[in-house]
Amino acid sequence: MDKNELRREWEQRIADYRASGLTQAKWCERNRLKVHQLKYWLKRLEGSNATPNPSTKWASVVMADPSIHEEDSIQVKIGECSIEVKQGFNPSLFADVVKVLKTLC
Repeated sequence: MDKNELRREWEQRIADYRASGLTQAKWCERNRLKVHQLKYWLKRLEGSNATPNPSTKWASVVMADPSIHEEDSIQVKIGECSIEVKQGFNPSLFADVVKVLKTLC
């Protein structure tokens, strides 16, 4: 593979990496490459572009309801037993677990 082919290959890899939204480590792991290789080519190819890209790139962001936090949970105690219930739980499964705990605790 000559230098131009190698350069084109890495330009494509870098475009794929940037489009993936993954971290460098995750992208390299999935593509069976070493992180230092990606960093080397990022620096090399960005260094060859002496003029910065003047066009601004925008991404849309959709905000979830800020009053709802996935980390929100409640602690339910039945005797000495306790259950942590997080948002999105299965109510029928929860009822079954509570019935079992009532007999055990």
